[in-house]
Amino acid sequence: MEINIQERLSALSKSVFRNRFKLSSKDILYIQEKGLETIKQHAKDFILKRVAPKEILNDGKQTPMRGHPVFVAQHATATCCRDCLFKWHKIAKNKTLSEEEINYCVEIIMTWIKKELKSFGF
Repeated sequence: MEINIQERLSALSKSVFRNRFKLSSKDILYIQEKGLETIKQHAKDFILKRVAPKEILNDGKQTPMRGHPVFVAQHATATCCRDCLFKWHKIAKNKTLSEEEINYCVEIIMTWIKKELKSFGF
């Protein structure tokens, strides 16, 4: 799987829908309290449970729009459901995500979160 994360984030930033997602001050505070390693583990857990399985009963509705910084990042990075993963990242549907694909999702989420943190001066 050879996808350049910076190129993908640049493409996503041109989407009006994707570009509207921003971390709130509450999200920033949560990240500061928990630390980036914990947030990264949350991202991996959410991907494993909500996106990685071959069959997802509520695909397209499994990721809330807010309530956790990773949820916001998933929508901003199109790692929120299998349709978005296919459309934006060309990761096939109807199969369990590979470890490489899971790690890619986590990496793009964390890259986006770090970029957002910088915009807040962190």
